[in-house]
Amino acid sequence: MRLMKRFTVSRREPMYEIDAKGVYYRDLNERVRKAIREHHKDIVLHNVCGQYYIGCGLNDKDVRLTINGVPGNDLGAFMNGPTIIVNDDAQDGIGNTMNGGKIVVYGNAGDVVAYSMRGGKIFIEKDVGYRACIHMKAYKEMNPTVVIGGCSGAFMGEYMAGGTLILLGLTKKEDKPITGIYLATGMHGGKIFIRGSVDERMLWSEAVTVSPTKEEMKKIQSEVKEFCNLFKIDYNKVMDEEFVKVAPKSTRPYGHLYIPGP
Repeated sequence: MRLMKRFTVSRREPMYEIDAKGVYYRDLNERVRKAIREHHKDIVLHNVCGQYYIGCGLNDKDVRLTINGVPGNDLGAFMNGPTIIVNDDAQDGIGNTMNGGKIVVYGNAGDVVAYSMRGGKIFIEKDVGYRACIHMKAYKEMNPTVVIGGCSGAFMGEYMAGGTLILLGLTKKEDKPITGIYLATGMHGGKIFIRGSVDERMLWSEAVTVSPTKEEMKKIQSEVKEFCNLFKIDYNKVMDEEFVKVAPKSTRPYGHLYIPGP
């Protein structure tokens, strides 16, 4: 377990520490909410082991929640502002329907990362499971960003409607693709940028690969720089590879399945 070795900040006030060992998830989340009600802004959870819904629905933009251990499903679900730092791996559903704030994972993450995410940022150091960024969307000023340092499982970007997903593939092995099969299935909006090449056998038939524009490259550079600063990775080395953009052929890929109105 990595105990806050990489994420360092200037402390505004003493940490408020909670020992989560053996604590039921509802009780742990209530302790976190109580600490926030008491105006603690820098909260550290020790010995976390699979508790669900940590950070769910939190609103205070000034709150920073550091987790030592492996949080359970739906970390940061419906979150609107805080920063969550995970000094280990994390389970499924990170950022589920998240509206704002930031989640940083110093390790791997499970399935359905950023499911229906609507705002904020998620940075994951290594690999993710299946269906990353499924149903991710954007609206006006709300435009979510996810940066994944490693590789992903199948159905990445499924039904994606908005936002930005950047996959770096830094853990990629030579004999394996950077994503699983059915990449961008049903995608009808948003942008997926992949470092290196895309195995066309993994790509959904209604999606295409194109080169990013200059403006899109500025976005990639900005987000990758933040990623590299967080995880202490050589930015120039990461940017030595070219990026490819995955885009849908249509904004209504299943339109032909519906009977038109009168």
